[in-house]
Amino acid sequence: MTSTYLTSKKIGFIGTGKMGEALIKGILHSRLVPPSNIYASDLDYVKLQLMEKDYGIIACEDNCDTVEKSDIIIIAVKPNIVPVVLEEIKESLKNRLIISIAAGVSIDTYENALPAGTKVVRVMPNIAATVKEAVSSICLGTAVSREDTDVAVAVFNAIGRTVILPEHLMDAVTGLSGSGPAYIFMIIEALADGGVHEGLDRKTARLLAAQTVLGAAKMVLDDGTHTADLKDMVTSPGGTTIRGIRVMEQYGVRVAMMNAVIAASERSRELGKKS
Repeated sequence: MTSTYLTSKKIGFIGTGKMGEALIKGILHSRLVPPSNIYASDLDYVKLQLMEKDYGIIACEDNCDTVEKSDIIIIAVKPNIVPVVLEEIKESLKNRLIISIAAGVSIDTYENALPAGTKVVRVMPNIAATVKEAVSSICLGTAVSREDTDVAVAVFNAIGRTVILPEHLMDAVTGLSGSGPAYIFMIIEALADGGVHEGLDRKTARLLAAQTVLGAAKMVLDDGTHTADLKDMVTSPGGTTIRGIRVMEQYGVRVAMMNAVIAASERSRELGKKS
């Protein structure tokens, strides 16, 4: 796909909450489309007008107006609002690509509520979209073409990295990358607390902890070396690191992290059954 192809497209947002706004900022920062090609509608019209002023996007008075002016529709509302939105816009779609970032709402929900052949892509980004370092998991509806897939990947690469997965793995995605930032925030806080215990001031300890996590993550992503081998690079015989790792193993840090992902995934499945 050429950049010119996507630049000519018009992207509509239904819902401009934290994730929707982060995605708009990422798209504009990456220059995927000009601001004048982004349309948006939201119940909070005052906020929408401020975004129009700040980003140069076009504020629409209602969801149908957004749909009619756009080629790609990104649904970024709360999950319980999705059925109302679909009922409202279904007559206006006419072969547009629908991308949903509504957590827990299945592709079937969209395909059953919308005209036959509607192209639906379900995406789960995470909160790091706000700093353009999200990981977004993409799953594809039955009518989605290769070109549609490329469009979705390009849009979400604007806020980080993407993976394409079958929909039955979305609960695992929720438990790992969806909830994962909260686990890492706790780890950063705990590392900083350890530094404070050893005499560092809080600001310095937090900086050291956060940058350490960032650097380690970048090595995993960029180096391609297995994490066990990366760990061994830091762990010299009889040194400080192996002493710390022994304590982490003693207190079950590894199994605690695994069980956190498993528990969050199980909860995601429970919530999906209720929706």
